Amino acid sequence: MKVRHRGRTVLAAAVLASLLTPAAAAPAAAAAKATVAKATVAKAKAKVKAKVTVVTGSAKTGSTPLNMRRSPSPSAERVGSVANGKTVWILCQVAAQQVTGTVRTTNLWDHLANGSYVSDAYVVRPSTGIPRCAPAKTPAEAPAERAPAIPKKTKGESWRLPIGASMVSGFRTTARPSHDGVDLSAARNTPIVAAAAGTVIRVVCNVSAGSCDVDGNRTLSGCGWYAEVQHAGGVVTRYCHMIRRPAVTVGQPVKKGQLLGYVGTSGSSSGPHLHFEVHVNAAPATHANAVDPIAFYRSRGVTLG
Repeated sequence: MKVRHRGRTVLAAAVLASLLTPAAAAPAAAAAKATVAKATVAKAKAKVKAKVTVVTGSAKTGSTPLNMRRSPSPSAERVGSVANGKTVWILCQVAAQQVTGTVRTTNLWDHLANGSYVSDAYVVRPSTGIPRCAPAKTPAEAPAERAPAIPKKTKGESWRLPIGASMVSGFRTTARPSHDGVDLSAARNTPIVAAAAGTVIRVVCNVSAGSCDVDGNRTLSGCGWYAEVQHAGGVVTRYCHMIRRPAVTVGQPVKKGQLLGYVGTSGSSSGPHLHFEVHVNAAPATHANAVDPIAFYRSRGVTLG
């Protein structure tokens, strides 16, 4: 009996020990896991910090916001803005079109942390510590950006040229990859007409500084006075750099050939001309849905340029 009792006591103690040991070890295991997790996160943060250096600066524009562009060009699509005096986070700089701003005259553009670009001519920032952006990939390394497919002509469509003029700059050329239309040279005050029947959806003054009622220049950014017309089949046409406010209003129906405005040189422009864009699967008209106006007109049986 004594021996049996001892056996029971020993067995009970062993069972109790086996039950208590995992519970007692759990906090220690959890703490170990937490320590490993913290170390992993800290290591990842250190790795990111080592790879990416962000330099802060501030916009200095006077009274107007600083435009953020999709690419380093005053004519590139505007994707946002920075208010005067607000902070910008600069990843690197790239050399592109020269701009004269409120801080300096420079051809440098700041590539921001949100992926956009702003002209360094309007940024107060440290004089050192900003790296140059990595060179753009060659066509062999990265295929050229493709415009969307042009929809087939539908029954009843009828198109004409917005102006009788020669083309001086094409769609997304090597020199101007963000140029989403064609430039048609014409004398000041030449009438601009609707390319097809539709409805006016935008009448806008778009300029980085000053007024659209005066001649622009290449140090500015923006389309100046412009109008957009929505056509059947999700097509939108845009008419830029007018000499004064367009002769139409938003919501107004227009016929093919109806007067929209007059040729000027407002906004980012070096001389009188019409900057003309065609967008598909729109509105809105964006960089992503712009197509070559020459190819679009060819698909409609009309020669442009």
